[in-house]
Order: sequence, then C-alpha cells, then structure tokens
Amino acid sequence: QERLVESGGGSVQPGGSLRLSCAAPGSIANSINVMQWYRQTPGKQRELVASITRGGGYTNYADSVKGRFTISRDNAKNTVDLEMKSLRPEDTAVYYCHVDLIFPIRRGSETINDFWGQGTQVTVSS
Repeated sequence: QERLVESGGGSVQPGGSLRLSCAAPGSIANSINVMQWYRQTPGKQRELVASITRGGGYTNYADSVKGRFTISRDNAKNTVDLEMKSLRPEDTAVYYCHVDLIFPIRRGSETINDFWGQGTQVTVSS
C-alpha cells in the first residue's frame, strides 16, 4: 500500500535548524502535483506551513515561517524537503507531509486523491 515516509524530526534548541524529508512511492510519481508541509499542535487545527508546485517554480509559506523555512522538491526522487532555520518554541508541532494527485488512483473500492505522511515530531526547547 502506498504511503509517504517522513524523516528528520527531533529536538533542537531555539535558534537551531532541522531538515524534514518526505518520500513518496514511485507508483504515484507521475501523478504528484502540489506537495505541502502542514503542522499541528494538540487542540489546534492542522496548519499549512509551506507548499510547492509540481515544477517547483512557485512556493508559498505561512507568514509565521517566511524567511526561516524553505521548501524544496526533487521530482526525480519523488521527495519534498522542509529546511527549518532560526527555530522558535512556537514551531514545536507534529509536521505532516501532504501530496495532491493530478489523477486520482483507485485502490479496490476506494478513490484516492491525496496522501498524508505519518507525522514527525519537532520540538524546540531550551
């Protein structure tokens, strides 16, 4: 069964850096459209952090991370990364990778339009 695999989370002190990576299965490579990173803290809605278009030519960031986070993708490897610098305690969250598909895929009776990663914890604390 296809799934996104995330890596790179962990604990860091304020001002530090982390790099998150997300790999999509090759079986959906030709249908991957926008790739995104979200984050969520307990009791709050999942928040869009950054997104990048299929060709990588357009990126978008939440105001709270502009100038500190950089999203990038490698279509040859079906990966999307999130470089996080100058981390703050308020960046602490579970970070999720998300992929939209150009063409939905069928798996049994289910139609799949997108995929989510399992989430990776990022903790910023002194």
